[in-house]
Amino acid sequence: MSVKIDNLLHETRRFPPTPEFAAQAVGTAQLYRDAAEDRLEFWADQARELVHWHKPFTKTLDWTNPPFAKWFEDGELNVAWNCLDRHVLAGNGDRVALHFEGEPGDSRDITYAELTAEVKRAANVLGRLGVNAGDRVAIYLPMIPEAVIAMLAVARIGAVHSVIFGGFSAESLRSRIDDANAVLVITADGGYRKGKASALKPAVDEALAGNNTTVRNVLVVKRTNGEVDWTERDLWWHDELASVDAEHEAVGFPAENPLFILYTSGTTGKPKGILHTSGGYLTQVAFTHKNVFDLHPETDVYWCTADVGWITGHSYVVYGPLANGATQVLFEGTPDTPHPGRWWEIVEKYKVSILYTAPTAIRTFMKLGRQIPQGFNLTSLRLLGSVGEPINPEAWMWYREVIGGNVAPVVDTWWQTETGAIMISALPGVTTTKPGSAQVPIPGIVIDVLDDEGNHVGRDNGGLLVVTEPWPSMLRGIWGDPERFKETYWEKFGSENPRYFAGDGARLDRDGEIWLLGRVDDVMNVSGHRLSTAEIESSLVAHPMTAEAAVVGAHDDTTGQAVVAFVIIKYSHLEESSHADLTAVLRAHVSQQIGAIARPRQIFIVSELPKTRSGKIIRRLLQDVAEGREIGDTTTLADTSVMTAIMSTLKQPPTHSPRGGDAAPN
Repeated sequence: MSVKIDNLLHETRRFPPTPEFAAQAVGTAQLYRDAAEDRLEFWADQARELVHWHKPFTKTLDWTNPPFAKWFEDGELNVAWNCLDRHVLAGNGDRVALHFEGEPGDSRDITYAELTAEVKRAANVLGRLGVNAGDRVAIYLPMIPEAVIAMLAVARIGAVHSVIFGGFSAESLRSRIDDANAVLVITADGGYRKGKASALKPAVDEALAGNNTTVRNVLVVKRTNGEVDWTERDLWWHDELASVDAEHEAVGFPAENPLFILYTSGTTGKPKGILHTSGGYLTQVAFTHKNVFDLHPETDVYWCTADVGWITGHSYVVYGPLANGATQVLFEGTPDTPHPGRWWEIVEKYKVSILYTAPTAIRTFMKLGRQIPQGFNLTSLRLLGSVGEPINPEAWMWYREVIGGNVAPVVDTWWQTETGAIMISALPGVTTTKPGSAQVPIPGIVIDVLDDEGNHVGRDNGGLLVVTEPWPSMLRGIWGDPERFKETYWEKFGSENPRYFAGDGARLDRDGEIWLLGRVDDVMNVSGHRLSTAEIESSLVAHPMTAEAAVVGAHDDTTGQAVVAFVIIKYSHLEESSHADLTAVLRAHVSQQIGAIARPRQIFIVSELPKTRSGKIIRRLLQDVAEGREIGDTTTLADTSVMTAIMSTLKQPPTHSPRGGDAAPN
């Protein structure tokens, strides 16, 4: 018997594009018609329109050896030239590429001409250090312009970058350097985080300790002026760039030339290096950045708040925006330093018109209260985007109302490190948006929702999200491990007809549109019902006193698993009621919204949730708490003290009945 994921929560609010927005929209309904008529020709047209080819391609897709795809394989391009030189040659060298805002308050504007010159110098430095096409370069930097320059310089010479998030430990750094056999590391003395300098160079020194490394040199950017230990392999970035010429010819490389390896975080064992190549990747990130965000490069100021250490930073801070000639904000710091209105201060300062951020950040701002953003002029914002995890409808509505002034459309985007670019999203000038829904596949992408046996679930049902046809920005493999690539992503439904299984659950609503239910791992089996934690979290956050919630399944002798929730209450409601009263109200609310089957057995009121530095909640740690186990590995936490605080909540008097029997079959 095939098993589906139950979906019990329904959202009825709808927001069609205004006539004014639709009239000026970049992406129109014609894109869907063109893609439906001839999908491969559609992508070939996008590649020709959005990308400059040093040698034009004649073949669009080779899928003769699935799951190993080749897109535009006989074409040649230079990714950095597409992001830089062509804009200067088109007369846009004076356009600002980056409005850099450092956490201490330092700022500088960098034009396309200036950025191009810096990347050329950096490319010359790499060449002088013996870095060749195909070599791997590890980049371990804060969110400063040199991170963008380093990535583009590596791409310019046909080498492969592996950007490692600046919050990772020396051990994480070592494993990634070793797996890629990197020949060079580009780092900094440190960066600024939460009001103080945070050192980076010592982690590199520790990672490279011993003689078994392939790294020949370490380039060090001076950011904080902190003291650093020095070895004969170390070189100052500024000294090296000052000693080379600002001229460098960008030659074309094959479209399937590797562009970067990005290691997925939070996994155990050997790191998993996701490999992306050049032509197809640049085509899809440029297409989605232009159309999903309705980019008008002459007038828009775009800001994606992601770090370049994650895929969102690769695709929608570096390659997509710069390929499209956008002006964007690059911010080094955190949203709450030196005050909780810092982001909105930046929006006001630069007149940001497009903002792309994570639901975690939105919910944090909800917790702090709308009075903070309302203290700033946000009227420049005309489009809002969401990325990273499913966004619950109430956070979506708050984002639209408080940040977007009830005018700016919200585009919620689904994609992954592996997909390389956005796969599911509204087009803001076409789609009638629904709070909390990722909506529809972008033109040229084919998505389905299947049950465990590979059958289409049909409307108003939940199941497993799969991509059924190859797409330009798809991962080309796991670095050095093709068998793991096939097993991990392509063999869920057998190897006869490979389909990419994303690892995410989704449901199709009554219109056939897509709602993400989170990782399949985050599905509970309660009295025979498969329930998504994301739906129950959405229900909890829909209550006006809730800022954020995380739900896990815990063992239960009666129901198999029981729902356990960890909830952050908005400051304005904390003093009004006891914890017992709050949890009773929330349990009743979930029961009323979804049904008794989803009513939490326990609700813990907490002040914070355990999150990685990229803002994702680590639910396995909460499951340890819920099941009374010893807390597992906390090394990926942004703040390890959070778990200590959560454990202290266990000492509170019970706020629930001893049994969770009210989660009976319905």
